[in-house]
Amino acid sequence: MDNVKEILENYYSQGKENNRLVQDKAHMVEFLTTTKYIDKYLKTGNKILEIGAGTGRYSIYYAKKGYKVEALELTKSNIKEFKRHIDSSMDIKITEGNALDLSMYKDNEFDITLLLGPIYHLFSKEDKEKAIEEAIRVTKPEGKIFIAYITNDIVILSYGLIKGNLLKLKDVCDENYRVKEIPEEIFSADYVEEFENMMEKFPVKKLHEVAVEGVSEILEEYINKLSEEEYKVWLDYHFKNCERKDLMGYSSHVLYICKKK
Repeated sequence: MDNVKEILENYYSQGKENNRLVQDKAHMVEFLTTTKYIDKYLKTGNKILEIGAGTGRYSIYYAKKGYKVEALELTKSNIKEFKRHIDSSMDIKITEGNALDLSMYKDNEFDITLLLGPIYHLFSKEDKEKAIEEAIRVTKPEGKIFIAYITNDIVILSYGLIKGNLLKLKDVCDENYRVKEIPEEIFSADYVEEFENMMEKFPVKKLHEVAVEGVSEILEEYINKLSEEEYKVWLDYHFKNCERKDLMGYSSHVLYICKKK
């Protein structure tokens, strides 16, 4: 984990994360979709935990709405940026730590638990399962857990095809184009069916599985040229189709939403 922490610290110290979700129309789809589903289950007085909170885009958003938020983040550079955007009106606490050890939190403590970043920075099935197990442990019975992961095929399309790295795929994929678990490459990836199978062992009930961006990253150039009226149509299409299984594998992120039994 120390090696991964150093790699992530170097990556996030470049300062690209804070504006990533709001930099343009295409990237906003991820934020709008995620908050749409979180809002579906939030109730007045709920307590939220965000594990791997980054620079606090989601934590601050909900703290501003009056929710009590606990945020856990691994990298010092993200925490420093996070703290720049909070004020005394927000009921929010930031803790440095990693998703594999939530011992600072009690069992059954949170109504909503967000695990939106750590899974795709973990590079073994054992670590991914440990992070999910910990997220479930600290969530109240009937509480909701939101788990995001990166899909395997978006790496082929985005990194390989769109960014012109098809000839480099042999370095990061096996012969079947399964992305290898290489911490130096920053991100890990999963197949949808593979992740679903992993979740079957946990004491949760699946509520939704969501293609967070759909094909918005693949079509970023076109999405960003849309007028406001056209963008509303695109979002309407996306929201009405983002749970379709046949579109899920080409989304940058999939959001697995479940309820603790």
